[in-house]
Amino acid sequence: MPKSPEKRSYLVLENYIGGKFVSCRNHIDSYDPSTGEVYCKVPDSGKEEVDAAVAAARAAFPDWSARSPQQRAEVLNKLADLIEANMEEFIQAESKDQGKTVTFAQTVDIPRSAYNFRFFASSVLHHTTDCSQMDHMGCLNYTVRCPVGVAGLISPWNLPLYLLTWKIAPAIATGNTVVAKPSEMTSVTAWMMCKLMGQAGVPPGVVNIVFGTGPRAGDALVSHPEVPLISFTGSSATAQRITERSAPYCKKLSLELGGKNPAIIFADADLEQCIETTVRSSFSNQGEICLCTSRIYVERSIYSEFLEKFVAAARKWKTGAPSDPNNHNGALISKEHLEKVRSFVALAKSEGAVIHCGEGVDHLDLPEPNKSGYFMPPTVISGISDRSRVMQEEIFGPVTCICPFDTEEEAVARGNGVRYGLSATVWSRDVGRVHRLAQRLQAGLVWTNCWLVRDLNLPFGGMKHSGVGREGGKDSYHFFTEVKSITIKH
Repeated sequence: MPKSPEKRSYLVLENYIGGKFVSCRNHIDSYDPSTGEVYCKVPDSGKEEVDAAVAAARAAFPDWSARSPQQRAEVLNKLADLIEANMEEFIQAESKDQGKTVTFAQTVDIPRSAYNFRFFASSVLHHTTDCSQMDHMGCLNYTVRCPVGVAGLISPWNLPLYLLTWKIAPAIATGNTVVAKPSEMTSVTAWMMCKLMGQAGVPPGVVNIVFGTGPRAGDALVSHPEVPLISFTGSSATAQRITERSAPYCKKLSLELGGKNPAIIFADADLEQCIETTVRSSFSNQGEICLCTSRIYVERSIYSEFLEKFVAAARKWKTGAPSDPNNHNGALISKEHLEKVRSFVALAKSEGAVIHCGEGVDHLDLPEPNKSGYFMPPTVISGISDRSRVMQEEIFGPVTCICPFDTEEEAVARGNGVRYGLSATVWSRDVGRVHRLAQRLQAGLVWTNCWLVRDLNLPFGGMKHSGVGREGGKDSYHFFTEVKSITIKH
């Protein structure tokens, strides 16, 4: 008798609205990027679900906003405790859902997700407001900051829980309630966090999470008349759509967008440290970080030596099964994204560039279960024009381009020669030079002789097409509150 085909069981997610899990009529397939197989069904929410979530958030706002910052901070710290208590489950889920290595989820994503709640639980207690006296008029002026209301939060797929909590934490710490929409491609850890809300003491309706696509759930959220504030991290194209859809309602917008980040390396740099760090800044998390280095400009006198050593180091940056602790990179997020990244390498080749390693050069020896996964080895390109789309557009994968330069003036002009302005790195032992370049580079963040060193108190965000507004201790506090000036005549 022939065997009947084995019936697959899927993880089925539900929306979290008003403190309860609510099923959805329609679902979207979610893939394990490391195998290329569907393993999860994500709600395909639309206006109906978003309306319900906004109603729940509005109902919860009066009580939550009336609580003291200390009371709200206690809840945030408890949520951080619970994430840490379930750390291993979150790590495994984030790796499976996003394709990143277990090691990266273990060292970066999940610890930072918990810390986001701790940071804003503390930060919200230490802000001060302004006061001025007008004795000649018998008046005292002072300011207060009030929560805005329902915050609409949209987070991306590259650092799923990390960037979702980076928005939820300051929003609720300052007394707002939220409706959040994670990426439909990486929704599992957000759903897992919802299970901890009640235990942490988050009142029903304070945090609502609606799963679904941008065109349906996202559009319903950004165009909702009762959501006065939108915080979005993602692509510039989506940000343009959000700006258009929210414009009739005069919403507050925070838009953290893409980057095409340069590294500028002078002949006096510590080459060993520079190569080690720049390989990491180019390829970490499969190159799927908005801060990754994708254009490397090297002073001509050391260009050949740098290129040779960098390619050798890139080849040691291992790609493979996310569960293998020896691997630095896992899989890219989707088949479509892998094809997009590969198309840029093909374009570079067609334009006469040299592909030194990676795509089309080095063979990936993957375990049998991962042969249909979305893997791509670190790819290094040279001999490409600054005018090429490869040098102008965000690729968001493990691809970086290396070019020589002759003068400091040229390096600055070429570093600034894209529409983005998120981050830049400068490598030199000349203190005067690094200060000059830091001033002149059009980037919201400039690192010198390091990469991704972050003080969360300081502003995070980009210039030009890399975004609007900043995130961080004081900046998030200001974004998620409205300032009010009060004058008392006595």
